[in-house]
Amino acid sequence: MITLYEFPISHYCEKIRWALDYKKLDWTGKTLLVGPHMAQARKISGKTTVPILDHDGKIVRDSSKIISYLDKTFPDNRLTPEQDDLKHQAAEWESYVDKEIGLNVRRYVYSVLLNYPDIVIPFFAHNGPWYGKTLYRFIFPMLRKKMITFLDINKQSAQLSKEQLVQAINKVANRLDGRDFLVGEQFTRADLAAASLLAPLIKPVKYGLNWPDKLPNELESFIDSQEDKLQWVKDCYELYR
Repeated sequence: MITLYEFPISHYCEKIRWALDYKKLDWTGKTLLVGPHMAQARKISGKTTVPILDHDGKIVRDSSKIISYLDKTFPDNRLTPEQDDLKHQAAEWESYVDKEIGLNVRRYVYSVLLNYPDIVIPFFAHNGPWYGKTLYRFIFPMLRKKMITFLDINKQSAQLSKEQLVQAINKVANRLDGRDFLVGEQFTRADLAAASLLAPLIKPVKYGLNWPDKLPNELESFIDSQEDKLQWVKDCYELYR
């Protein structure tokens, strides 16, 4: 049995949802509530971060390590290239986008969305326990403060993350110029990582969230400014998700 402990809103969790589906594995998602999750996650894995994979009692944490474990344990539809040089390139790209896209998307997007509880609370409560939305109505002011501290969100850091995100999107776009994939001639973990971590900017249906028709103007304007460079993400979701 495969159980994924996750946040539906998390783009790092989306990496693993996508990997599990790409490999056509049967799995069950277990939604944890952002904030209150900490005790349960620590009990499962010894840490407070998600995603956490439980495969018949084998606990694996960290999205990159989980993909490596899945490829080793379930080798069909591999995401890791077998050729050594391509494997190295894929690992380098995944590490790069995990940091330069994943972290910056998270900080910049939350710097905006945490000001809109009517948008973010349904994201946090999605597929969770029945009392999730009610609970968040009470704890959201405190949770917001804690997330701002944990994610180091302030005016300067949010602007820096926005700028670094643009640089990373440009780097991916430049790499893809004339290519279908970041590494080699087939879809790999590098492509999956980049596309899933950029997914909140394109709001794909297959992500599994009920996206609002319109995000706050600041985010919509930023997304519009990057639209051409995000088309590859949309193509990945259409073809491989």
